[in-house]
Amino acid sequence: MFSQEQINKFKNTPTPFYYYDIDLLKRTLIEIKKAAPKEYSIHYALKANSNPKLLQIIKEAGFGADCVSGNEVKRAIEIGFQSNHIVFAGVGKSDVEINYALNNNIFCFNVESTAELIVIDELAKTQNKIAKVALRINPNVDAHTHKYITTGLEENKFGINPYEFDTVIDLIKKLSHIQLIGLHFHIGSQIGTLTPFKNLCLRVNEINNWFIEKGYLLPHINVGGGLGINYHEPDKESIVDFESFFNVFKQFLELKPSQSVHFELGRAFIGQCGSLISRVLYIKNGINTNFAILDAGMTDLIRPALYQAYHKIENISNTASQTIKYDVVGPICESSDCFGKAVSLSETKRGDLIAIRSAGAYGEVMSSSYNLRDITKSVFSVD
Repeated sequence: MFSQEQINKFKNTPTPFYYYDIDLLKRTLIEIKKAAPKEYSIHYALKANSNPKLLQIIKEAGFGADCVSGNEVKRAIEIGFQSNHIVFAGVGKSDVEINYALNNNIFCFNVESTAELIVIDELAKTQNKIAKVALRINPNVDAHTHKYITTGLEENKFGINPYEFDTVIDLIKKLSHIQLIGLHFHIGSQIGTLTPFKNLCLRVNEINNWFIEKGYLLPHINVGGGLGINYHEPDKESIVDFESFFNVFKQFLELKPSQSVHFELGRAFIGQCGSLISRVLYIKNGINTNFAILDAGMTDLIRPALYQAYHKIENISNTASQTIKYDVVGPICESSDCFGKAVSLSETKRGDLIAIRSAGAYGEVMSSSYNLRDITKSVFSVD
């Protein structure tokens, strides 16, 4: 919900832009810390949103950083995240990225293949360093989410499969500049129920015990992230039920006293605090379909086009109860440039402000300049 004061401010701001509710972000961070046991280490996943102002707030709240590119590692270090709280994942790390992370003494590389282990060992040897690594394991757990954002099945490109375990162990024994410190798991994104996390815990227990039996009692178990948000009712559930989420791991994850748990949450941190604000350029009425054409497009928020993702769309200039159905579309020369079909909005006219909700995660960070469009700017509630 937006106050009239906020809407008046929006009227004088060039659109489209991302609007971030800083108060909601801070309250979310407080709830995460309140719900998580003190022994849990939580890293914010920069891929969800790497806006420097938001990262500064997350860093000041005491969270670590989960990065999936060299530039994300660099951004985290520039913001001030402590190097020993930065983890670096990703199936295709380049030599330049690995060297940068080694130079900055990050906490851990989440390694996804035997080939990557060999490369990291070679590069660490050149720098006369020991690289701390966790093995990213493919647990073959179905997250029951969109096929593009599931990551824990055998057909996905991510992780090391169980049939490779013996080969990996034999290889690590030969690599003098690798220190194996943990196991890493991640099964997908926008997971809407807690059952997949319970299933993950049970699978982690099995795999952890396998490594212990082989003589590897590893100090760090990283269970990833993936906790979803409520896109349909963002005001009803503006902050995720973190207590129930962490309780699943407290109940079902069986670790030894010497082992610690790590999480990599992104969307759940940031998703609900961001909205894409746009103006209506034209209303185009037809026999079967009415179109509300916005000045924002798939270059600003690609999730609906890429994932067929739902975002709640509101006309915040006119909140009358009587509604008309519109296909809400953008100006990009692509038929996929559509935010929602048959969306019920109050009667809408040129110049009305439209809010596309729950856009804090994978919105701004995935924007592009396709059609030579300007990159979307950001506005913050404290500006």
